[in-house]
Amino acid sequence: MAQGYVRAADLPQVIPVFPLPGAILLPRGQLPLNIFEPRYLNMIDDAMAGDRIIGMVQPRAGPQGLSPIGCAGRITSFAETSDGRYLITLTGCARFRLAGELASQTPYRQIRADFAPFEADLTTPPVDDIGLDRDGLLDALRAYLEMRGLDIDWDTAETAPPEALINSLSMALPFDPPEKQALLEAASLTDRSAVLTALLTIDAATDGEGDAPSMQ
Repeated sequence: MAQGYVRAADLPQVIPVFPLPGAILLPRGQLPLNIFEPRYLNMIDDAMAGDRIIGMVQPRAGPQGLSPIGCAGRITSFAETSDGRYLITLTGCARFRLAGELASQTPYRQIRADFAPFEADLTTPPVDDIGLDRDGLLDALRAYLEMRGLDIDWDTAETAPPEALINSLSMALPFDPPEKQALLEAASLTDRSAVLTALLTIDAATDGEGDAPSMQ
């Protein structure tokens, strides 16, 4: 259960959104944000005075300028810096389909969110690895990190619950916005794992920049 919400109908129908390219939020994932633009400081003030819910959505080309699917999160950590910035953490509740944008009087954008297609996000998945090719995912991750001279705590990666592993990697790794959106929109955790493994494999083979790795 995510943040006390049991059904999609329990979530607010109208939410503020923070369009941020290359950033996604996933259910039960935690996303730290550094807020400094005045309109988004205003958004955080209003959210803190209400239900603390904010929608993360990626910008995209088109008349609406927003991707059709995002994820709502609740502010679970809040701090203010001496220079007036807000340091917050959003904890993911559920994904939503953008059902329309409001003609808002606020400086930030507000949308009508349809959570019904993603009601399953409110149920924590099992902690077992049924349907998950963990070895294939970790092999792809190892090749991806080696290409970049990076490393992680492999003991944690090998023992973490499937959702925590897959969603944290999906949110943290520097994939391009369309790739991030594909991870967000994956129908199930197993599907997201398959997409993540494919992206890791492709990026490792192309040096992450669309070019074949150098042999020098």
